[in-house]
Amino acid sequence: MQSQDAAQSAAPPSPAGPVVDVEQAEAALVEHYPRLVRLAYLMLPSGLGRSGRVLTAHSLVQRALPRNRTPAPLIPAQQAGRDGDPGYALVRLQVVRTALRRAGRTGWRAALPPLPLPRVWGLKLFPRSGGADALALDQRLDALSGPARAAHVLRGLERLPDGEVRKVLAAAGVTGVDAALDEADRLPDPYRLLGSPGFDPCSLQARPTDLLRRRRRLKAALVAGAALAVCGTLLGLPGDGWGPDGAAAPPYARNPAAQAALDPGKLSRVSPAAWKTSARTDFSVWPARGGLTGDRALLRRALAVWARPGGGVQVSATPGTPSGGPAGPPQLLYAGTVDTARVVVLYDGLRLARYAEPEDGARGVVLDFARVDDAGRAGSGAVVLSRADGNVRYLLAPWVRAAGGRDLRRPGAAATDLALADGVTSPLASSALRPGPCTAWYVLQLTDGTGTRLVTDLGELVPARLTAGRPGRTHEVSGAGALRTWAPYACSLSTVRAAGVRSVNAWAFAEQPLPDASGEAAWVCTRAETWRGGGARVLAQFHTPGGRFGAVAAKAEDVPECGERAPRVLAGVLWKSAAGDWYLLAAGSRDTVSVRASGGVEGTARGPLLTVRAEEGARADLRGTLENGRSVDGLR
Repeated sequence: MQSQDAAQSAAPPSPAGPVVDVEQAEAALVEHYPRLVRLAYLMLPSGLGRSGRVLTAHSLVQRALPRNRTPAPLIPAQQAGRDGDPGYALVRLQVVRTALRRAGRTGWRAALPPLPLPRVWGLKLFPRSGGADALALDQRLDALSGPARAAHVLRGLERLPDGEVRKVLAAAGVTGVDAALDEADRLPDPYRLLGSPGFDPCSLQARPTDLLRRRRRLKAALVAGAALAVCGTLLGLPGDGWGPDGAAAPPYARNPAAQAALDPGKLSRVSPAAWKTSARTDFSVWPARGGLTGDRALLRRALAVWARPGGGVQVSATPGTPSGGPAGPPQLLYAGTVDTARVVVLYDGLRLARYAEPEDGARGVVLDFARVDDAGRAGSGAVVLSRADGNVRYLLAPWVRAAGGRDLRRPGAAATDLALADGVTSPLASSALRPGPCTAWYVLQLTDGTGTRLVTDLGELVPARLTAGRPGRTHEVSGAGALRTWAPYACSLSTVRAAGVRSVNAWAFAEQPLPDASGEAAWVCTRAETWRGGGARVLAQFHTPGGRFGAVAAKAEDVPECGERAPRVLAGVLWKSAAGDWYLLAAGSRDTVSVRASGGVEGTARGPLLTVRAEEGARADLRGTLENGRSVDGLR
């Protein structure tokens, strides 16, 4: 059934173009449904809450179909695949119109859902975390008026020029179009963030609603409607939940251990010098730092949100990391103001939890988790405090003496010193967060009493450690040789973003002369280990002389090759010489005594290297024999 809003506004007030059948409009809606829902989600105010915005966006798009044949607006669809499609232009106009109408509601009407469907009982649905940059953009979008927000989205997501944006807004009933465009001009954010996962209402995370409270409400409804009203009123009153706990959901249990974990006065705090005499050197000996370690109200909010995040809290966790509340009072590592947010970092022996809230209000709270068990000295050198404008700030371990930034793609360039204030670094560019071609990969260089090591931001709470060398005998990436080994393969680190990676090792396992006297190619195996143990990702990469990047020849996941348990690897690639001839090149680690190719290419070679003439597009199976007589298959 169509909504009253859709029925009243089926005919656009703009000049009409081709007549669109309902079937044509439906085809456009189905084909471009994810983009239309993203448009609606971005135009809706954040006051609805992330779950409410998701359901409202889907509701508006699903009710954007006209009742019958309708003149399409004379506005191009603009994007490839939609250019010239009057059905898409008509549906998009209806989505813009109803989203603006929904965003314009005030008072008690702003809390009402647009229509009874779609609804999801028992679940809260919200997009995945888009990171600090996406959160900051969402806050700036929310500060705009509805028409200005729509103008920014139409410019950035739909790539409409200002003339066409004016037509869409005017057709949607906006009166002050020029004022909306002027207001949107003041938004400094790049349009690239509009495609962030944090704004994708079709790729969702699910969490249960308050199960015990829902059961109580059901029982109360069966007894009497009056009891339900009283219960709802009591749940909404300020008290231990809504007021002091900020964005946390209302309390649903009075377990003594759970209550103790929410008491800021019971937080564990470590002496600043504890790490110097402790048998352990990890997060357990980090002191509490930051200018807000005495702010009990902030600490209480952070603990309450950790225990029971409300529907408006953006929660993320690295793969394999539980996101439940602490079993007892955790350890405080940091509480302070970073950029435009108040940040609290806590540690419970297994996980790090970072709580962040905007300085200017309670909306936009973020809660991030990372598993850090058995971190050791090398794995507990830094924690990400904030990300803003493509940069990242770190909180460093107390034993770190100096920090610097380095471009991993330029091994000969010196590191740039980073200023430290109470263990917090000045901003460093984060290549993992920047879209477009990879021209640089910036890493954090840490120096302490045991040496120098490199870590890199992969979009998570704890940066990944970089090493080099044969598995089982790896070393830090500090010398010139290790830096040169990593340089051609730095950009491949983008393939392991947001995977819970603990460390990445680069192993140069072979060098191979190229046919036609083209020089010598290098073979490197990179292995990304995760905090959860399983799910390691392995890439065999091939680098020719003069090339800026290594080419991925083979990849695998959750295999022992290229690791300490199986320090061996065999991989192959089709390569075209300068003379235009194609070859199958294969290489194995040093303990490979022969290599055989079969299938689309036939050939055998003694030793770890194989070079065979091949046809373009040929496929081959590789098998090698090791010194101990065992066989190894080519990495896939």
